[in-house]
Amino acid sequence: MAVCLFHERRGEGMIKVSAYYPYTEGVKFDFIYYTNSHIPLCKSRLGCSKVEVSKGISDTNPNDPPMYVATADMYFDNVEEVHEGFKAHGRELFTDMPNYTDIKPLFIIAEVLD
Repeated sequence: MAVCLFHERRGEGMIKVSAYYPYTEGVKFDFIYYTNSHIPLCKSRLGCSKVEVSKGISDTNPNDPPMYVATADMYFDNVEEVHEGFKAHGRELFTDMPNYTDIKPLFIIAEVLD
């Protein structure tokens, strides 16, 4: 049996912050605003080295909607950068959310292992 020890890091990998925007019927998500305004705002405030944005197109069954409307992965050199960035600029970033979505995102902060 594998044991998962949270907060224990190998200390070698980059840190990835992922935002998941769950799909439900009728949700609002403006990809143009998100990619042209919100993501550049995140990059400038948080100092991430790279950002990847994905648009959900379907579930594994092509007839089913995607589990997530969108996901964003932001990469950092260390977890301290993440916590400092969100502490300093989180309110501004969350205040911008109604400009592109009415979805409450889910977040995960993870160490990239491979």
